[in-house]
Amino acid sequence: MLWIAPFLLIGCGDGNSKVKDSVPVTVQATLSAAGARVPAGEKNVYAERVKGFIDSMFGNGRLNGSVLVAKNGQIIYQEYMGYDNPRIKKDSITATTPFHLASTSKTFTAMGILKLWQDGKLNIDSPVSTYLPGFPYPAITVKLLLNHRSGLPKYDHYMASMGWNRRKMVSNQDVLDFIISHTKTLPVNRADRAFSYSNTNFALLALIIEKVSGLSYHDFMQHTFFEPLHMNNSYVFTAADSATYLHSYYTSGRPYKFEFLDMVYGDKNIYSTPQDLLKWDQALRSDSLFTPATLEAAYRGYSNEKPGIKNYGLGWRMYNLKNGKKIIYHNGWWHGNRAAFYRLPDEDVTIIGLSNNDCQKIYAIKTMADIFGDYMQGGSFEEEPDNEGVVNSTTPAPVAAATPKPVKHTVRRTTSSKRHAVVHKKKRARTAVTPKK
Repeated sequence: MLWIAPFLLIGCGDGNSKVKDSVPVTVQATLSAAGARVPAGEKNVYAERVKGFIDSMFGNGRLNGSVLVAKNGQIIYQEYMGYDNPRIKKDSITATTPFHLASTSKTFTAMGILKLWQDGKLNIDSPVSTYLPGFPYPAITVKLLLNHRSGLPKYDHYMASMGWNRRKMVSNQDVLDFIISHTKTLPVNRADRAFSYSNTNFALLALIIEKVSGLSYHDFMQHTFFEPLHMNNSYVFTAADSATYLHSYYTSGRPYKFEFLDMVYGDKNIYSTPQDLLKWDQALRSDSLFTPATLEAAYRGYSNEKPGIKNYGLGWRMYNLKNGKKIIYHNGWWHGNRAAFYRLPDEDVTIIGLSNNDCQKIYAIKTMADIFGDYMQGGSFEEEPDNEGVVNSTTPAPVAAATPKPVKHTVRRTTSSKRHAVVHKKKRARTAVTPKK
């Protein structure tokens, strides 16, 4: 059985607390049993290189969150640092602190749909209207929601501009009803013409899960994934969590306000912890929940209209590198919550990052892939928002894993003119609706 061993990084900010935590024995035993133990010498080399990267990128008390490294299921390095609120140094981040996964939640929604498909309870090639009566676009199938080829625009961009009252919370059913009532004016593109990332797709997929399973999305995730995998600190956000959930912040420490888009789920709103995500990753590398055929469908690229290394599967992004390497991943961004989830199949390594203080450097963890193999990262990174376009070619033939090598800790800078253009673009976006990714 192939096990992808996790590397987790959570947050960055102004936290100066450093809390060393050990993984509970039961969790460590489960992970270590998944693959061959890493020899002590090799383990120490990986630990030193990871620590060097973390110190270089997030040193001087700037890391607000956690670091956990494992290979073949064996923990190599971990720390928990910072506080729930970056401004109030009171409650330290611990191994049981759940973070908002933002769009990384889509991996759970997608696999929930695929579980129902695998169990014969729905057909992903059926029109969406089969499961959501009144849905007005017969050419859009469930699969086209999963791979973002439906042509539907982003509800988080158009609802307010097309008349939704911002003082009223949007529900998933509201997203569907708004589509039905605005069919003639909604800017919908032709189905399956091209990849177009849209949160609307996954808000609708969550409704399909509810219609087919007869359970709320919250209960379905609890009974299908969280409870069987003992993900005891994971949950789908509901109104009942309003007093206890981990808030999100600007880099300055100012909190984001709870707004009218914050109750929609499926595209976001799953909270989880590093150790729970280890269990999720382990389940995706075993036959406990999914067949090889289901996983192959999830990780196959469906966006091939232009050549390139990026692609999108069914709820998963991927890099198909020129040397044959493949990275399976998904990023997330909502308010001050940022998430990154990178998986390296060849080396049995996973790299995960979460933050709640708008830490854009979280995406730099992708460059640590070069610590474990030749992933052509060059030790640099670019800020990578989660709504990026994806256009790709087919996957090259695989090659043998490269010998692990040191990673250079450099940051690719933008020019002042480009930076001005980005800032200007962001200001324009804020006048409408804060985008979710």
